Parts: sequence; structure tokens; C-alpha cells
Amino acid sequence: MRAILTYHSIDESGSPISLSEHVFRAQVAWLARGGVPVVSLDALMRLPADADAVALTFDDGFVTFGDAAAPLLIDHGLPATLFVVSDAAGRTNRWPGRADRGVPELPLLGWDALGRLAEQGVELGAHSRTHADLARVPAARLSDEIVGSAERMRRETGRAPSVFAYPYGSVSAEAADVVAASFAWGCTTDMRAVSAHDRPAALPRIDMYYLRGPGQLERWGTTRFRCQLRLRAGARLVRRRLRSLTGAA
Repeated sequence: MRAILTYHSIDESGSPISLSEHVFRAQVAWLARGGVPVVSLDALMRLPADADAVALTFDDGFVTFGDAAAPLLIDHGLPATLFVVSDAAGRTNRWPGRADRGVPELPLLGWDALGRLAEQGVELGAHSRTHADLARVPAARLSDEIVGSAERMRRETGRAPSVFAYPYGSVSAEAADVVAASFAWGCTTDMRAVSAHDRPAALPRIDMYYLRGPGQLERWGTTRFRCQLRLRAGARLVRRRLRSLTGAA
């Protein structure tokens, strides 16, 4: 089973975007012992469809990634991709026009720190300019949000990102077309493993917040694990449809 795993912040707040350092350390230790091979996102997508491997991704570029996650991953030789909101680097995750209930305001890494991480082998991916919901952004503004984020990252770090993650996992057909024209891979938040039929610009990922319980990741690949993913994916789809019907953010 090929899968892209998603983290956000490593902290003790217990919020929907947070994983405690204790849990994260246990997961990294299990992965480093060979629980399942960890490869880069690009390498994962070039493996055979029936390969067993994961890629690790982190959204938003929180300072906690630099403080808690990156040193541990680098020590264990595990590759990771960090998705950066280009116009928010060095600020916080108080995204314009949206208040995310239950999510703490946390500091984001600045360009100097991001550049050092890239030099240490962390892949930097684009996560839009402002963390906008791209399914609701007017078509005329999509290129600025998507391509503009990559251009800003290239100017600041000297590296052009080849991967993109949609904020909130929210993607329209128009946004996916822009991503497909500018990046090798695009990542959503559809909670399932990668299949051979997935569009490169709309890959699913597994949110590790839902696998934070003891022993959950260690059941990787079992029937019980696959069933849990299906249940979580179904519940998330229902919530997303309800938000769409009510017009909630």
C-alpha cells in the first residue's frame, strides 16, 4: 500500500492540526525500525502501484516542524516534504478571511529557517500564497495563488518547488488544472492510500491526527487498518458535504 501521510504542527495543544511530540516520536521510531519504508513523495509516486511505502508531508510550515520534527527525521534519515504558505512565512497561521475553530494561532518558519531546512534535505513544497480555499477562489486569481506561491519560494530560497498541497484539501477542476501545468504532483486531503488511477495533481493523503492513538500506525496494512481508513474517509466526506450545503467555511 502506497500512502502519503500528513502532519501539521507537533505540539501539546490537542487541536485538530496537532500531534503531541511523544506520539510523533513513537511513530518516527516505528517507521525508522522498518515498520514501512519511508521515501520521498516523488519516489513514492514512481514505485509500482502495489508497493508498500509512505511519504511524509507537513503542511503550513510551523516553527514546531523546525524545532521538534525536522531534527528527529534528519537523525533517522527519513525524507519529508514541508508545504509552505509563501506570503505567511515568518508570521502565523491566522489565515486571511477565515477563523478555524479549535485551531491555535502558531508561529510559522521564516525564509532563513526554511532555507536551512532545504539545505539539510527537507523538500519544500508550495501551499498557496495566502492559504486560500482554492475551490472558492475566482478563476482569474488561481494562477496568482498557486503559481505565485512557487515563484515567491524560488526567489526566497533559490529552489523552485515541484509539489503543491491544496489548503484545506479544497480543490476545484480549475485549480487542479493550474497545479497540473506547474507541478509534478498535487496533494489533497482525501483520506486514503494512493491508487494507480489517481490524477497526479490530486493525490490523496492520510491525516495522522486520526492515527494518533497507541498502536494505530503499527497496524499498517492490516484489514483492520484499511477498514479504519474507510470509516474515517466516509465521515470526512459527510462533513465536507454538510459544510458545502450550509456554506460554512
